[in-house]
Amino acid sequence: MTQLTNMQVRDIEALVHPYTPQHRLREIGPLVLERGHGVFVVDTQGKEYIEGMSGLWCAGLGFSDEEMIEAGTEQLKKLPYYHLFGAKGYEVAIELAEKLKEIAPVPISKVLFSSSGSEANDTQIKLAWYYNNALGRPDKKKIISRIKAYHGVTVMTASLTGLPNNHIDFDLPVARVVHADCPQYYRFAQEGETEAEFVARLAASLEALILREGPETVAAFIAEPIMGAGGVVVPPDSYFPAIQPILAKYDILCISDEVICGFGRTGNWFGCETMDFVPHTISVAKQLTASYAPLSAVLLPQFMIDALESQSAKIGTFGHGFTYGGHPLGCALGIKAIEIYKKRDILGRVRGLAPRFAERIKRLEDHPLVGNGRSKGLVGGVELVADKATRRPFDPKKGVAAQCVAFLQARGAILRAIGDTIAICPPMIIAEAELDELFDRLEKALDDGEAWVRKEGLRG
Repeated sequence: MTQLTNMQVRDIEALVHPYTPQHRLREIGPLVLERGHGVFVVDTQGKEYIEGMSGLWCAGLGFSDEEMIEAGTEQLKKLPYYHLFGAKGYEVAIELAEKLKEIAPVPISKVLFSSSGSEANDTQIKLAWYYNNALGRPDKKKIISRIKAYHGVTVMTASLTGLPNNHIDFDLPVARVVHADCPQYYRFAQEGETEAEFVARLAASLEALILREGPETVAAFIAEPIMGAGGVVVPPDSYFPAIQPILAKYDILCISDEVICGFGRTGNWFGCETMDFVPHTISVAKQLTASYAPLSAVLLPQFMIDALESQSAKIGTFGHGFTYGGHPLGCALGIKAIEIYKKRDILGRVRGLAPRFAERIKRLEDHPLVGNGRSKGLVGGVELVADKATRRPFDPKKGVAAQCVAFLQARGAILRAIGDTIAICPPMIIAEAELDELFDRLEKALDDGEAWVRKEGLRG
């Protein structure tokens, strides 16, 4: 049993921690943080950690950017809160919407703000239904997501999420949601199947799913360009070009969930550019404000705005919105974040670091615990296996990756275990020396993990 500090005891008695084994909190003890600087965070005992996950894939500018802090402070002094309901507006919301339209990879007519990625994706589904009702297609309402997808935790977005722990005993998924195959070649390719054959099979399977459900009932397909919380799944480069014509054939909206991939993470403004597909609508959050305040947005094309206006005329109003959607603080920080991404050439920085990042991830494939390493830009993952030759996973109840992450935390770095994949998503401002130090500590933590696996006899 861990000897807990007074602050840790107060934490346990006060907080419910998301995505945490609640029954083990007193055993493992929470990490209580006090401050941050650059790519580091510091706990209440003064110990410093390299934050290799950008918090939750989101703190792209690190934890102490003075320009961001100044922009937020100025906005709080000027207009600390207002809303966009009832034809109200303010300059920072207008300016941020204009900036998003400028950098969008597809023509965007208007922007609808909310507070979180879950809210943005929930809004996407409501608008897809609203749009089809406007067109007189009341049956075209099913949404195709994918196994291992992550789109949020509201009732609807948790249903879109293709992970069992988001469904079990929450009585999810709800109706109208179907899940297509996961495009992870390493885990789901059939024996002897080439990557091209794998993609062809998934494309044929998607079309068969649409035909089985009935194209007249399928409204939209939602996808992360790179699947984050499902285990950092990087699809084959040919995957999206193979499935996009199928969606177009059956008049199915294509929604790009850019909550993790947006704003430079993959080396382009948006992940759909990196993975070569053209969405109709886009969800953004997280690095939109470098996570210095909550904010999200849905980027909408003109044909959907036309539907909103026609239904508004029919009903009398547009009955959707959030109290904090377009919060002035978030909008001011979003404007400043985009300005910083441009003037500091953060996209170029990510592209410059990406080869070193990929090299260090691939080097880990030589480790006895690691079966596969994968990355794009500055997001990646290493998948741990019990048997490298057969790709046999560990018993998930043993929590091998979680134990390795605990060893890493003891060595002064923070990453995230997703099943038996260790996710890596450092702030985009990370220096190459800091990146190498992160991987050096990870290698040592994996050595610790290998010793633990041998001691416990976990390979079976």
